[in-house]
Amino acid sequence: MTETAAAPAGAQGSPLRSSAVAVAPLRSSAVAVVFPNTPAGKQATWLVGALRHWPIPTAQIKAHFDSAVLDVLPPTELNATLKGVTALQVDSVTSSTPTVIVFVVTVNGVTKLTVIVAVDSRGLIGGLHFQPAGAQPTAPPVPSTWAAVDRMMRSVAPQVRFLVASLSSTGACQPLQGAGATTPAPLGSAFKLYVLDALARAVATGRVSWAQELTVNSQVKSLPSGILQNDPDGTHLSVQQVASGMISISDNTAEDMLATLLGRSVVEDATKASGMADPALDVPFLTTRELFVLKLDDWPKLARRYLALGTSGRLALLGSTLDHEPLDAAALPGWTAPRDIDTLEWFASPSDICRVFASLAAFAKQPKLAPVASVLSLNPGGMDLPRGQWRSVWFKGGSEPGVLTLNYMATTNRGQSYVVSVLAADPTAPISQTAATLTLISAIKGAFELAAR
Repeated sequence: MTETAAAPAGAQGSPLRSSAVAVAPLRSSAVAVVFPNTPAGKQATWLVGALRHWPIPTAQIKAHFDSAVLDVLPPTELNATLKGVTALQVDSVTSSTPTVIVFVVTVNGVTKLTVIVAVDSRGLIGGLHFQPAGAQPTAPPVPSTWAAVDRMMRSVAPQVRFLVASLSSTGACQPLQGAGATTPAPLGSAFKLYVLDALARAVATGRVSWAQELTVNSQVKSLPSGILQNDPDGTHLSVQQVASGMISISDNTAEDMLATLLGRSVVEDATKASGMADPALDVPFLTTRELFVLKLDDWPKLARRYLALGTSGRLALLGSTLDHEPLDAAALPGWTAPRDIDTLEWFASPSDICRVFASLAAFAKQPKLAPVASVLSLNPGGMDLPRGQWRSVWFKGGSEPGVLTLNYMATTNRGQSYVVSVLAADPTAPISQTAATLTLISAIKGAFELAAR
C-alpha cells in the first residue's frame, strides 16, 4: 500500500528504489536553498556538498548509503552516473518529512531535475531517485463555498464519500458537511490509523512501551511504500520509531512489525473500541504483506480462493499458506489497474475515520500517550493552514490503483478540532493520483476554512 503524499512529487508514500538514471548527472557549484535539519535533510546537504568534489570517494559513499542501495548502485556506478555536471543549483524543496526529502535542481543551467532522497532507520540513504522535473499540475483555487467543496470532492472519482465534522468537548463527531459519510469504502494505508489506535491502547495498559525494542527481520518485511524493507535483518528500532515511520511515510514493514507485536485480534478489537460501525468488514484484519501476496501472487486465482472462504477458512489460509509465500516485488510494477478494491482491502466510512481520530486525540491528551500526537504530526499532508489560526495538523492518506484517501484532523489555536475524511474509489480504472490529490487538497483546505468560520 502506498500513501498519497500531499505534494506534487508525492514522495512521502511513493515506492523509492535506488537506481542509476541515464539523465544529466549531478555536481554542485552553489546551494540556493537551506535543507531542513532532519535525517533526510542532512543527507541531502551532504550529497549536494559532496558533488562539488566529484568523484565522491568510495569511503564517503559507503558511509552515507545503505548497503542495500550499494548492491544496486555501487560507488563506481554512482560516480559514473554523476559525471559531467559543471554546475548545480538547488531551486526549491518541494516536500520534506524526517525520512524523505524532495527537491528541484537546475543542472548546468539548463536541465531541471527532481531529486528524491530517502533515509533508513539509521539515517543512511536508502533511496535515491532523479527524474525530469517537467511541468507539474497546479492545484485549483481553494473553494469558498460548501457547494464548491462538494463539487471538487466528487470530481476526482466515480465513488467519493466524505465528511467534514467538528469534534465536541466530549470527542463526538458533529457533521458539518458530507456525502455518503456513513458508507464504508476502501481505505488504502489509512487503515494504519487503527493500528496506531491499537498500539495506544496497548501502551495505556502497560503491555507495550514506546521505548520497547523491535527487530527488523525477513518475516515482517513487506513492499514499499516505506524504507524499512531495505534495512538488514537484525536492525533494532523502538516502538515509537516504528510507529513514526508507519504514519509519516506509510512504511508497510513498520505496520507489519506493529501488527505482529500486537496481534491480529488486538487490532480488530481496536476497530470496535474506536467506534467503527461495521468492524466485521475488516475481519481478518490483514497485514500489508498479506494483501500484497493476495494481489500479486498468482493473481487472481489466490485472491478468489481467499474471498470464497469464510472467516475461519481465511484465517487458516493466512496462517498455512500466505505466511510462507515470498513477496513478488517484480510483479509490483504490473499492478496498475484496480484489483478487487470492493472486497479485498481495508474498509471504513468517513464517519468511522472521524471517530478513530477522536479516539487518538483522547489518547494523546494522556501524558503517557503524548507520542501519539507527535507521530501523527510528522507529516501534515501538504495542508498548509495559516499558523496564526491553526496549531496542528494530523494526516494519514492511502492509495492503490483505484483507491485514493486523504484524512486530516486540524486543531485551531483555540483548541477546536475538525476532521475531514475523503475516500475516493474507482473499481474499473486507476485514479490520477497527482491531479486528484491536488484537487482534494484544495477542497479540504476550503472545508477547514469554512468549518472554522
